[in-house]
Amino acid sequence: MIKLSKTSKLGCMSWSLNALDTCSGSIGTDGQLVDACKSCYATQGAYIWSTTKAPRDSNKIDWQRPEWVADMVIALAKQTHFRWFDSGDMYSLDLAEKIYAVMLMSPQCKFWLPTRMAKFAKYKDVLARMQALDNVMVRFSSDSVIGEFTAGVHGSTIAMDKDSVPAGAFMCSAPANAGKCGTCRACWSKDVPVVAYIAHGHKIKKVIKIALARDTVTA
Repeated sequence: MIKLSKTSKLGCMSWSLNALDTCSGSIGTDGQLVDACKSCYATQGAYIWSTTKAPRDSNKIDWQRPEWVADMVIALAKQTHFRWFDSGDMYSLDLAEKIYAVMLMSPQCKFWLPTRMAKFAKYKDVLARMQALDNVMVRFSSDSVIGEFTAGVHGSTIAMDKDSVPAGAFMCSAPANAGKCGTCRACWSKDVPVVAYIAHGHKIKKVIKIALARDTVTA
């Protein structure tokens, strides 16, 4: 059974999985969580409620049904904008291929897919096919909390504050709009190369402090 969610920030529907256990790309080469995932919003607040986790647990099983693609296409028939994964990620190549099929069969809907799975070579082909679709924006999520990102690809990063937004990046306007996207659709736009999200909350501030100290030592 298709279970979509709607976050108050986005104002559009999403399909998600529980964070971390489906986020293969959240683990760095040192075997630890990358900086951006150490304060993941999807492991806090309402995301830890059983009522929030249950549909995401269901989705992890449901996508494996043969009828899932067709059912998703029907569920998205009236959607104009959609976000894949307000929590979790494409932990399975088979899931990625099914998501691609949904995108291909839903040209009326613009899709935004943030992911860290670009780190893995086996995902290169399906991600390229997704990005080639006019109605799809795949954003490769940076592991950084200090504004670093890979130049030359569409992506996103976390900036320490508005003064730290890297050159050429679009600063997310949600903080200035009561934490909501409103009419902004920059994350869905192929004309926006990088989106910078301003760090907020005590937990991420601690991560930033450690990251800055680490970079100073290794410089």
